[in-house]
Amino acid sequence: MFRYLFSLVFVGFLMLATPADAHAARLEARVDLSSQTMTVVHRGVVKYRWKVSTARRGKVTPVGTWRAKWLSRHHRSSRYNNAPMPYSIFYSGNYAIHGTNAVKRLGRPASAGCIRLHPSNAAILFRLTQREGLKNMRVVVRR
Repeated sequence: MFRYLFSLVFVGFLMLATPADAHAARLEARVDLSSQTMTVVHRGVVKYRWKVSTARRGKVTPVGTWRAKWLSRHHRSSRYNNAPMPYSIFYSGNYAIHGTNAVKRLGRPASAGCIRLHPSNAAILFRLTQREGLKNMRVVVRR
């Protein structure tokens, strides 16, 4: 009886000690660098699979997991000749997911490090992020 009671208390403690961030985000953008694709998972269901462009040779798209930090609907690059970056979702420093007008290059590396999407797909992801909130949007980049 004592062991059973101890087990229940221990399991309860573990459940309370688990940080909230350990649970799945409501919105996740999973980027696969090798296939140059993004899979969008919303509330546990795969909603979209899109072509992306990530870092071209000599540039880097960091690998890892981040929460979205801030949004900018009509962003322009301060580093690359004021290039348009519509529907930007910044997740790590100057790295963002954003729309591009170079849609013919989607599906292969072409960016300076950001994750580029077709503008209509970027708009969908941007609106989902607004709806779910920054703290509930996760960006996962894998090789």
